Amino acid sequence: QVQLVESGGGLVQAGGSLRLSCAASGSISSIGFMRWYRQAPGKERMFVASITSGDTTNYADSVKGRFTISRDNAKNTVYLQMNSLKPDDTAVYYCMVLSGRLYWGQGTQVTVSS
Repeated sequence: QVQLVESGGGLVQAGGSLRLSCAASGSISSIGFMRWYRQAPGKERMFVASITSGDTTNYADSVKGRFTISRDNAKNTVYLQMNSLKPDDTAVYYCMVLSGRLYWGQGTQVTVSS
């Protein structure tokens, strides 16, 4: 089993920044892609960003140029640097990791006030 612990969420004003972290622990053999999703109230969970084991990144159009995903393989951790935040970015952010199978974190709340 792999456990994912997210941190870094909070309340920020529009235009501000936050950095999310998701640390994996447990029976980790190897980690493939790592992703961030988000779910706003009353909406479906949506893809935000991904990074492969080779550091290839991909972003949702809504966050391109504002968010940056990165990973530290030595720490089994994925990050999401979020800049120029907007009220529409308000959501619970979840990390997802492929390590033999897919694992999800518990989510961290990000609230952006106008």
